[in-house]
Amino acid sequence: MSNNWFQFKKFRIDQENSALKVGTDGVLLGAWCETSGTQHILDIGTGTGLIALMLAQRSNAMIAAIEIDKETCNDAIQNFRNSSWADRLTLYSDDFNVFQESHAQQYDLIVSNPPFFRKSLRSAEMASSIARHDVSLSFQQIIAGSKKLLNEVGRLAVILPFEVLDDFREMARLEGFYLSRKTVVVPKIGKPPKRVLLEFSCAAAYPEISELVILCGNDQYADKFKEMTKEFYLNFT
Repeated sequence: MSNNWFQFKKFRIDQENSALKVGTDGVLLGAWCETSGTQHILDIGTGTGLIALMLAQRSNAMIAAIEIDKETCNDAIQNFRNSSWADRLTLYSDDFNVFQESHAQQYDLIVSNPPFFRKSLRSAEMASSIARHDVSLSFQQIIAGSKKLLNEVGRLAVILPFEVLDDFREMARLEGFYLSRKTVVVPKIGKPPKRVLLEFSCAAAYPEISELVILCGNDQYADKFKEMTKEFYLNFT
């Protein structure tokens, strides 16, 4: 997935200027989020705009997307303009910490594929460092800012490395969130989980727990993964 573009069934992602290219994490979050009943959605750290575009395809909501890196914004705005949902997509070239202080809009759903290599070495390139690490945006800032911007029944959905699950869940609990959905992502059957999809609600909720395997033992994509992503990937029907 290191090409300068990636073609999905109903839109194309141009990513020449983006620090991080299209990857499975973003596709998983964009396909997994519950979009029914949403009127206003916010995508924090949109990158190329992938998740925002997936949610535009899956809903009738007005979608705002935030991206701090100026070069990456060039790709995102082009991808939005070239899509069928340009009238419902708005890009903000801004820092989320600034955005959440200056915007009064309340959202039904906030999504983020956040920077999470918190304990690894910073990369030499700042754009990649910002995209991959919590240089400019910590988990705590995402959680607190989202709590402020969500309406009283709003939801926050993220994809994270499995090993930070407990830390993130505790931060969210202390901020007043309730875990409503958790899907553990296993890269291949028989392997340990690598990612986890989490949804938190501002309203009390009993969590729905599940597991998603991406590859079967024969290195073929699992049926559940194909079913989840078939509206996007060209090779799935």
